[in-house]
Amino acid sequence: MADKVVVAGVGMTKFGKYLERGVRSLAEEAVADALQDSGLETKDVQTAYFANAVSGLITGQEMIRGQAALRHTGLLGIPIFNVENACASAASAFHLAWLAVASGQYDVALAVGAEKLFHEDKSRAFKAIGTAVDLESLAELKKKMAETLQGGDKSGDDKGGQNRSFFMDIYASMTRDYMRASGATAEDFADVAVKNHDHGALNPKAQYRNRCTRAEVLASREISPPLTLMMCSPIGDGAAAAVLCSEKVARQRGVTQPISVRSSVLLSGRDRKPDEPGAAERASQRAYEVAGIGAKDVDVIEVHDAAAPAELMVYEDIGLCERGGGPAYFRTGATHIGGKHVVNPSGGLLAKGHPIGATGIAQIVEICDHLRGRAGDRQVEGAKVGMTENGGGFLGKDAAAMSVHIFAA
Repeated sequence: MADKVVVAGVGMTKFGKYLERGVRSLAEEAVADALQDSGLETKDVQTAYFANAVSGLITGQEMIRGQAALRHTGLLGIPIFNVENACASAASAFHLAWLAVASGQYDVALAVGAEKLFHEDKSRAFKAIGTAVDLESLAELKKKMAETLQGGDKSGDDKGGQNRSFFMDIYASMTRDYMRASGATAEDFADVAVKNHDHGALNPKAQYRNRCTRAEVLASREISPPLTLMMCSPIGDGAAAAVLCSEKVARQRGVTQPISVRSSVLLSGRDRKPDEPGAAERASQRAYEVAGIGAKDVDVIEVHDAAAPAELMVYEDIGLCERGGGPAYFRTGATHIGGKHVVNPSGGLLAKGHPIGATGIAQIVEICDHLRGRAGDRQVEGAKVGMTENGGGFLGKDAAAMSVHIFAA
């Protein structure tokens, strides 16, 4: 690679429910904030990567999503690439922007993720999200999920399908397997949700800032056993953006507090045997190798907790603890604010929200804020190295797309 790459500026909207706003409005806010944060101007941006996952299914906007969303930002005229990679869309856009600068092709690149999931017909969002699987193999997938249940097939059917994402059936099936392998309990998953809501209460950009108790999480409506409503990430609207540039440009333009991109890894899942490493493990191992560090060197981490049990699984995938050790590691408090390896200080997807086409860059915004020491009440003190893990879609029970990034102050 020709150049080292830094994040010059980041910005994001508050995540929430915005029936009155479109993708364009949300993207414009995030882009303006990121440019202002970077100290660079619109005319400095040479290329843009725009991430969105489901506009085609929610609003009907296809093909030129980025050009339409960025139409009034002053960015038209430069190459704009449209990126769709399920829940990893924004992280994929960031990876491509990183590649563009690292290769020396461009000096300044913009990565944007924007999504609207709220619609007057809520079932439309759930149906859209449920397409991030291999539809030709859907019947086979449902059959395999049913096999994880004892006492009858309650998974993958159409009951409640209008009010939930099919993804929660997949996560529930994975969770049942995980419980048998690790000894994890529903109480452990509830405690993850409590921790992330505690963190989210400190984040002014979070969709949900309410604290909760274990009892409240366990008593919330069952979605797909053993998952309850409060163990599942909500749908939401929002946007996030990042300005990337070479170290040389950052020095020349006097960028304050540039954040080094130590590694950027994007790969696909695969059909694998149970004893073979999954996408998150493979991506994190590669990211550590490129960055020249290990899991224990990371101070603050944002992971893809689309369901609460996923956070414990990712602890193991990224090497924070041994296989089967996620629940015990969580109970040490190491991943809470004030712990050694803080995970999801933003509130994670469970509390911060999950507008899927924006999530990957929103994670990066959070990490950059901590590495710059400006995360407010949720600041991870002394944070020098940060990491994001963002998965998208499913191939069987492996993520279809997986991205891991490592950053350093």
